[in-house]
Amino acid sequence: MSVTRLKRKGRKDKGKSARRRTDLKIQGFKPVVKSVDIEKIKEEFKAKLAK
Repeated sequence: MSVTRLKRKGRKDKGKSARRRTDLKIQGFKPVVKSVDIEKIKEEFKAKLAK
């Protein structure tokens, strides 16, 4: 028997796995938490109001 490749099925499987990979990457993404100095921001607002 000869072996034939199912090109359409191969494309479909590769596309499905690529979508799954990107979905998992998006689910695992955590935004970068920035440290914010609240007191410094309050002082900046007070300085702006004083002007």
